[in-house]
Amino acid sequence: MNQYPLWRYLLIVLVIGTGALYALPNLYGTDPALQVSARRAEPVDEALLTKISTALAAADIATKDIKLEENRILVRFDSTQSREQARELVLETAGDERYIVALNLASATPQWLRDLGGKPMYMGLDLRGGVHFLMEVDMDAVHVQTEERFVSELRTAFREAKIRYRSIIRDGTGGVRVSFLNDAMKARGLTLISADYADLSAADNDVTTDTTLTISEALLEDTRRTALKQNLTTLRNRVNEFGVAEPVIQQQGTSRIVVQLPGVEDTAEAKKILGATATLEFRMVDLDGDVEAAVDGRVPVNSKLFYERNGSPVLTEKRVMLTGEFIIDASSGIEQQSGSPAVFITLDGKGARLFSRATREQIGKPMAVVYIEQRKGRAIEEVINVATIRDELSKRFQITGLDSTDEARTLALLLRAGALAAPIEIIEERTVGPSLGQENIDQGLQSVLIGMAGVLLFMAFYYKVFGLVANIALVTNLVLIVALLSLLQATLTLPGIAGIVLTVGMAVDANVLIFQRIREELANGNSPQMSINSGYDKALSTIADANITTLIAAIVLFSFGTGPIKGFAVTLSLGIATSMFTAITGTRAAVNLIYGGRRLTKLSI
Repeated sequence: MNQYPLWRYLLIVLVIGTGALYALPNLYGTDPALQVSARRAEPVDEALLTKISTALAAADIATKDIKLEENRILVRFDSTQSREQARELVLETAGDERYIVALNLASATPQWLRDLGGKPMYMGLDLRGGVHFLMEVDMDAVHVQTEERFVSELRTAFREAKIRYRSIIRDGTGGVRVSFLNDAMKARGLTLISADYADLSAADNDVTTDTTLTISEALLEDTRRTALKQNLTTLRNRVNEFGVAEPVIQQQGTSRIVVQLPGVEDTAEAKKILGATATLEFRMVDLDGDVEAAVDGRVPVNSKLFYERNGSPVLTEKRVMLTGEFIIDASSGIEQQSGSPAVFITLDGKGARLFSRATREQIGKPMAVVYIEQRKGRAIEEVINVATIRDELSKRFQITGLDSTDEARTLALLLRAGALAAPIEIIEERTVGPSLGQENIDQGLQSVLIGMAGVLLFMAFYYKVFGLVANIALVTNLVLIVALLSLLQATLTLPGIAGIVLTVGMAVDANVLIFQRIREELANGNSPQMSINSGYDKALSTIADANITTLIAAIVLFSFGTGPIKGFAVTLSLGIATSMFTAITGTRAAVNLIYGGRRLTKLSI
């Protein structure tokens, strides 16, 4: 009685061993590091790696490790002083305009453990320190933009169809007000709207030639969602300026965005980057001007000199054909005829009209796409593409001549995320200093250790050998929780630590129920072996009921709660799963090894 088959013991050992292995990375800490990544589609390759490594060696700055990984170069140092000395040198070597050189903390996990997928769990803002912003997207502005888009498109459509009207204006309540010249024009206009604009419905007025066109709620809702997603993309793109490890940029509700930047303390600099502006300009290449003379400083009056990312000069006309403010969508793909990478662009009504007029007489001539970004108080301007106009360009067109599909994806992202789709306002901001973060870590760790120490002493004193078994299970449970958090790459926060502390109590509670049941069986005159078997079997339903109800509560907290509450729910849920394993299966296996198959007269309980 009270014996497990060998395979069950081996399975338990395998689970515990795997858990210990993947919890191990959290013991190695982090190394001060510099992260070098491309601002856009710049190459991050072995050539750049060699260039940086040579410059550091020449300056006699010792590095712990330098390697190329995941489209970035990571340079590790033994101290923050070495990192500070190297930062300006690496920035100068790589080039400020082309690459981002950011301070970082890199995991010191050994390579063999990283090869097995071992990674430490992330630390949240409240543990590592940094800045927190809560931003609200101006949804009223989204509605205004949608109304203005329809006003522009209707004016173009009516003009092309020779439908005369007095005015087309925004209604201000989610629609467009159209005043036709007469009833005949009104009838033709409504027919056109019915055929071409499924998202507009006319509230006709028989008395006048005016009509109100209401925008469908489905389109408005889709526009709001799109604006929110585009702002999320824009903010993620801009956060790359910091090179922050594990930033949190997520939607909250239907109109808010949470941005958390661990390790960043300067809120002014953070707000400057998050609120930065970026745009595009389409200009015709000046074929008549002398590029070499322009490089020497003799730029023609009606021309302007730009440079491509590789440093090649491009002389363009001063007149701007189109700016990026008219772009409403951009996606990357493959051009069907040539099979080369391309970016497909969609303009709004006004932009389509302007671009069509501007390119109609420029077929066969090269056009430059200029990217302009405000950075550190100055405008960064560079030509990201020069392509020949093959046909009159209107609402939809494509940009080709790109080097790779990666560059096409990057360019599409820049076109979509170069500017915010709708204004955002910072409604809450706070800073968590690194010293407070370290204090939180120390206090959280202390609370776990004190709680565990108290529980371990009580169990060892009150339940003797069985208590020691429960203590081993409790430590194993904590290791498994850390392993799961690391495998899932979950972010540990203060509420998460609270969830772990609660789990410690719940884990030992299951053993208390089992051990008390064994004591009752012994008091009723049952044999020790029968008491052990009955204690585990009869307590199981009670333990399962208690844990299932707690798990349901944790799932509800995760489903409806926000950041901190979700962190608590995650660790609590994982703790419930691991405690069921260690407190029931784990302790039963240990007790079976100690007492199973033996003739007993008493138990140390």
